[in-house]
Amino acid sequence: LKRDIQSISRIEEIPFLPIEFFKTQEVLSGQVVAETIFESSGTTGQTTSRHLVADPTFYLQISEQIFERFYGKLHDFQVLALLPSYLERSNSSLVYMVEHFIRQSGSEQSGFYLHNYEELITALRDAVANPAIKKVLLMGVTFGLLDFAELGYDLSFLTNSDKLIVMETGGMKGRRKELLREEVHAILTEAFHVNAIHSEYGMTELFSQAWSKGDGLFECPPWMKVLVREEEDPLTVKLSGNGGLNIIDLANIDSCCFIATDDAGRVHPNGHFEMLGRLDGASIRGCSLLTA
Repeated sequence: LKRDIQSISRIEEIPFLPIEFFKTQEVLSGQVVAETIFESSGTTGQTTSRHLVADPTFYLQISEQIFERFYGKLHDFQVLALLPSYLERSNSSLVYMVEHFIRQSGSEQSGFYLHNYEELITALRDAVANPAIKKVLLMGVTFGLLDFAELGYDLSFLTNSDKLIVMETGGMKGRRKELLREEVHAILTEAFHVNAIHSEYGMTELFSQAWSKGDGLFECPPWMKVLVREEEDPLTVKLSGNGGLNIIDLANIDSCCFIATDDAGRVHPNGHFEMLGRLDGASIRGCSLLTA
């Protein structure tokens, strides 16, 4: 766009890189060398996004710092993960992050449970009964949590327990019909006997994550900010309102910190945002199939 850097005085004037470039270009800043590559899940026949990562350890440090900022120390948690399909790929940034959370928790029962539901129920039951375990994080892709919930297991032992956090990461991946966020959360709150369902907003192209504690409003760490752009004029960017989501992630120091996503959303004046689905014509992504 040949934008003069010195002429930019407001963040709304910063050019944002269309996220589709991660599918067709090697997005790197300077002369850094990629040590690993995070790749999006996509669906059959789709071109996937590739995020070239110079320092995967920095990604883990950032993810841990953000999580603990919102939820407390990981060593206080038992981390249980339901991430079918993501585990089939060795280059998923979500799996990379959750593996780190599991290691940092220090709990022998922390781990990936996939389809071994009986073991997952035993882990949940033991954690609730064990006074040494302060918090339990059940983190799962949305269709995985729904599949588990609809099997009808008796989870009444979770009633009145304030230990459990059920965290959905979004994503139907073509396995189920799309549901409104309110519908998904209603099913999961009833199945797991919790008052709210928490959510994670992250993607292959970002180092940072935003978290929601159950009201559908996501909050960012201080170095991450979400803006909105007008659908009819993508170069018009606002600090709040409805439209396509533009994300500043200053942790993306080796790729691009300013990304125009294909997500539609609403940004509130306080900086919190909510997901409203996908923009018309945008390709389906595993992390954001829920609509509000």
